[in-house]
Amino acid sequence: MAKSKAAKQKKTVTKSKSEEQAADANSSKSNKGPKGKNKIKRKNKSADTEVGTGDDGVTQGEDTGTEGKDTDTQGKDTEQTGSILSSINLADEYEFDSSDEEDIRNTIGNVPMEWYENYEHIGYDVKGMKIGKPPTRDELETFLNKVDNPDYWRTVFDKKTGEEITLSPEDVATIQQIQSSRYTGGEDPYAPWTDFFTHEKMIHPVTRRPEHKRSFIPSLLEKKKVSHYVHALKMGWIKPLAETYMKKDEGPRFYDIWGNTENSELTKRQRAHISAPKMKLPGHEESYNPPPEYVPTEEEILAWNESHPEDRKTDFLPKKYDCLRRVPAYKNFMIERFERCLDLYLCPRQRRLRVRVQPEDLLPQLPKPKDLQPFPTTQAIVYQGHKSYVRSISVDPSGQWLVSGSDDMTVRFWEISTGRCLKTVKVSGAVHSVAWCPNQAVCLAVAVVGNTLLIINPGLGDKLVVSSTEKLLEEEEKKEEEEEDKPSNPLVEWLPPDEDLQDQGVGLTIKHFKDLKQVTWHGRGDYFAVVIADGGHSSVMIHQLSKRRSQTPFKKSKGLVQCVAFHPVRPFFFVATQRYVRVYNLLKQELTKKLLTNAKWVSSISVHPGGDNVLVGSYDCRLSWFDMDLSTKPYKTLRHHRQAIRHVCYHKRYPLFASAADDGVVVICHGQVYNDLLQNPLIVPVKILRGHSITTSLGVLACEFHPSQPWIFTSGADSTIRLYT
Repeated sequence: MAKSKAAKQKKTVTKSKSEEQAADANSSKSNKGPKGKNKIKRKNKSADTEVGTGDDGVTQGEDTGTEGKDTDTQGKDTEQTGSILSSINLADEYEFDSSDEEDIRNTIGNVPMEWYENYEHIGYDVKGMKIGKPPTRDELETFLNKVDNPDYWRTVFDKKTGEEITLSPEDVATIQQIQSSRYTGGEDPYAPWTDFFTHEKMIHPVTRRPEHKRSFIPSLLEKKKVSHYVHALKMGWIKPLAETYMKKDEGPRFYDIWGNTENSELTKRQRAHISAPKMKLPGHEESYNPPPEYVPTEEEILAWNESHPEDRKTDFLPKKYDCLRRVPAYKNFMIERFERCLDLYLCPRQRRLRVRVQPEDLLPQLPKPKDLQPFPTTQAIVYQGHKSYVRSISVDPSGQWLVSGSDDMTVRFWEISTGRCLKTVKVSGAVHSVAWCPNQAVCLAVAVVGNTLLIINPGLGDKLVVSSTEKLLEEEEKKEEEEEDKPSNPLVEWLPPDEDLQDQGVGLTIKHFKDLKQVTWHGRGDYFAVVIADGGHSSVMIHQLSKRRSQTPFKKSKGLVQCVAFHPVRPFFFVATQRYVRVYNLLKQELTKKLLTNAKWVSSISVHPGGDNVLVGSYDCRLSWFDMDLSTKPYKTLRHHRQAIRHVCYHKRYPLFASAADDGVVVICHGQVYNDLLQNPLIVPVKILRGHSITTSLGVLACEFHPSQPWIFTSGADSTIRLYT
């Protein structure tokens, strides 16, 4: 009997276990949460574990059955439990299983709901049937629902099921706690504090265990996590919540242009009102009783009436009255008001940002003068001996001798190194121009005296050079005697000099039909050109020394010729008139270029030794640099002088050029010309040379560089010649 009772008890317990499992599965289905499912799975793993803590007392019955106590009572309990569970309809535990914790009626999984925008359904149920979309409302129905439905404010739309869910008061309270960053758990965080330990100081501590070592050392794990977060923030992998919300809210934006948009960037320009300029406040001169110093005299009143309205300092004459009631009406009041209104109406106004520019930034970045040495800086020798203006000077090609012509009717030859005057040639008039022959095989100089050109053999230097010069002049005399029978040029006469001039070294004279102005040599030393003042179409003549020939290259006059120059290498001839510089090709006999000087009156020109750059000085204080390969207009115009520029010149070896003017100043500039055609010349003023005194409004009349040294010779109206080294 005991064995049968035990077997029966065992069957009852087994049956109660299976029924309890079914009941738990049914309860998990009603809970729809992951906890019940996990419990079921744990139950299925082992049959020896407890079934769970139920409220129906099944577990207690099992425990009592295991212990073997009160078997009769246990049997009755299990039978009663089995009869209760048998009435429950058991269902499949995986009928409503889902992969997530959301509503399992729609089984589309974790896919975006935007995929179903163009379809009439929003997913599928467990059986695979389409779940249709609920009817959508238009804007009017939504507005009426918002007005009529009192729970509209707590109604939310579920995108996955397409239904509207009304939140309970507990859900609303939870959302409000989340928005206010408060605790949302089940316990009340603001419950009254329970003091587990007494507030009285006790003799014995609660625990006397020593502090662990990790409580004093910073956590390496927390340090690693913080460094990881910092690196993620720097790299942009983690972004603040504000940026994510802003990205979600991006969409078409509309602006109320009539609203109050004081902080809007779009309407800032519209609101930038530019007020009209205020009128100047009246001063003492506008008072009805001005101080005596403001009352004009009769002379000032007469000058004010005769001056132009734009040149007047004030538009009215101050008058004095005894009292205010004697002041008459202002006659120009209406006119001034009308002009003021016209100015405000017609004058466009706009805001301009003030640009703060340092004066140093406006200057070009030029190299320092110390880096551009050598150039003349100090006065070395003063050549004294002339008694009037020294109008022209010229240097020997060897750099040993200097010739000068003056208004005191003398031509002087100087030794450069010592400053001694070696020879003086007295002539019949003022000497306007002198030039030394560039051919080093002969020693010749020409001087312009009135309408006569003197060819002088100074007899300086090597004896072989002096003798060859004498032979050249003697051969020319023989040729002249042979050609006496031939018809000569009526404008020019080649004549032997007088006895006085011949004794002084003059070998030949060329007499012209009018006074001469300038003489210049060709680079080879055989041809020289002269400028005849008021000569018309014969203002320019070219003479050949070896054959004693003279020719007029131009048949028509292109203007009043000021000066001429030969090209140092090519067969070009430069002719400067008052405003233009014309470049002629002597071989082709045609005009090559016409340089526009933009000057009122050209005074002198000089050609660069390379031949591609020309320097032009004018009486209106302008010094123009022309790059002939670049343009016919000045590459750069310099205004370093305050008075008329008398002479300009280039150095033959060094990148230097100079200008002399009536202000008694010689300006030395560095002018570097590059072989690269894409690089423009570098022009830098490096030195201002002073020393000549101004006499009768005339300063420095001529300047000339030494052929081999960075020296410069200057002559002025103070009858001196100065050497700067």
